[in-house]
Amino acid sequence: MTVTRDLTSLRASRAAMRGRVALVPTMGALHAGHIALVAAARAVADRVVASIFVNPLQFNAASDLARYPRTEEADLAMLAAAGCDLAWVPAPEAMYAPDRATAVTVGGPAERFEGAARPGHFGGVATVCTKLFLQARADVAVFGEKDWQQLQVIRRVVRDLDIPIAILPVPTVREDDGLALSSRNRFLMAAERTTAPLLAREGFATASAIAAGADATAVLGAAMARLAQAGFGVEYLALVAAETMQPLDRATEPARLVAAARLGSVRLLDNWLVA
Repeated sequence: MTVTRDLTSLRASRAAMRGRVALVPTMGALHAGHIALVAAARAVADRVVASIFVNPLQFNAASDLARYPRTEEADLAMLAAAGCDLAWVPAPEAMYAPDRATAVTVGGPAERFEGAARPGHFGGVATVCTKLFLQARADVAVFGEKDWQQLQVIRRVVRDLDIPIAILPVPTVREDDGLALSSRNRFLMAAERTTAPLLAREGFATASAIAAGADATAVLGAAMARLAQAGFGVEYLALVAAETMQPLDRATEPARLVAAARLGSVRLLDNWLVA
């Protein structure tokens, strides 16, 4: 696996590639969920490029940016073992010029939930992904469904800006007890790690109940109450249109259940298909 840290090297390595190229954008601190993305990329492309970049534009607090886990040596070893061909590992100054004056502004599916909780977050995500798409010149980019709203924002950016890249979603990878894999799970205390899978259990049960015709408001309220009693700080648990992220009263169109809840110092995100 080739490791590049500047645009000149990236472009030279990319120019030497032949066939279909897939991009796996990451912020590092890799786990089995990321490796599933690499595997999906390998299944649809001849060459795989993975980026490792902790993007400062998508963090609302400097303390959260500083706390984000950085495990580059282990990440590169995992990518190489998974069959990645090229790792793009830029420093912030290689990604953003000090006098940069351009950014991507997003609306639509970015306006609610994470967009409201973290102002500017999705603009940062859209800006860095647009840059990565242009830098890697990939035919397809692979994203996990675990960050469902982010996936919809990226799809909209690609559509609205006519970026010639296909977006391939990969189902959420979970622990045996149901907890969605996340780089931030490592910050859960032992007792919190025991409690954390309750979020997934409530989500799956609630999605199933809504799909079966139960009153969405009632079952969502009951699930939120149980989570709060278990120690979660529930920010939202909502039924939404799968593509637009518009809130729904009932699953009369393709729908998703989305959630954000704090447990100790960790903010957990998850989502479930309603079908």
